[in-house]
Amino acid sequence: MSGTLSFEFFPPKTPAMEESLWRSIQRLAPLKPDFVSVTYGAGGSTRERTHSTLQRLLAETQLVPAAHLTCVNANRDEVDEVAQAYWDAGVRHIVALRGDAPADAAGNFTRYLPHPEGYAFAVDLVAGLKRIGDFEVSVAGYPERHPESADLSDDLDNLKRKVDAGATRVITQFFFEAETFCRFVENARKAGITVPIVPGILPVTNFAQVQKFAKACGAAVPDWMGGLFEGLDGDPETRQLVSASVAVKLCEKLRDNGVEDFHFYTLNRADLTLAICRMLGLGARVPASVA
Repeated sequence: MSGTLSFEFFPPKTPAMEESLWRSIQRLAPLKPDFVSVTYGAGGSTRERTHSTLQRLLAETQLVPAAHLTCVNANRDEVDEVAQAYWDAGVRHIVALRGDAPADAAGNFTRYLPHPEGYAFAVDLVAGLKRIGDFEVSVAGYPERHPESADLSDDLDNLKRKVDAGATRVITQFFFEAETFCRFVENARKAGITVPIVPGILPVTNFAQVQKFAKACGAAVPDWMGGLFEGLDGDPETRQLVSASVAVKLCEKLRDNGVEDFHFYTLNRADLTLAICRMLGLGARVPASVA
């Protein structure tokens, strides 16, 4: 395997979740990912948990951390302060995102409004980060276009601006058909985007939750997938087997089309991601006795 492997985690909200997160990290660390990213919330406590998780990754593991950073609910000075703190702590890779507006009381996503004194969009954040330090900067790509974009061309223009501002990698939103990713890459190359484009793979642990995620980010959930998970709400063992099979088949189809890099949205659940990586032969990156 000559490509890159990376994992996304989210910071824990409780001591029990912190314990679960570190078990997941320890389970996946032997695969020697090229980096692991930690998501970021707009709230103060969530921000602090992200920073704490990154510091622990640096202090207690050999993993290379990438910190998520968004434009939401902060002015430029506040965002710059967070970025500088990451740099001072030894973090050299930022996943720069516009971010989404917080959900309302009913759990529905509200309309994004830029902070009047903040970075309005991800392209502005990327440029700001490059002024602070020579960060490696990853940005988001949407194979089925961002739901707020007018059309695919508009979406690709925005992605090109992020790359021109200094982004060095695109990590895509999740998708479930290999053709969706391949078509996106082809269109991105035609638009002059030459940096690596890494597919974001989301193993399905909860089908209803995935449908909610997909609606929020504009991803399509194929009809055939619903049939695979129908009636499995109370059968987590079978659901996990089906999920692994779906993800492996998707990655194998991507490989058939020349894709070698994979980024897994782990949802802090190691067993499923580990099983998928092993079935794809990613465990061969290290001796079998270790992995």
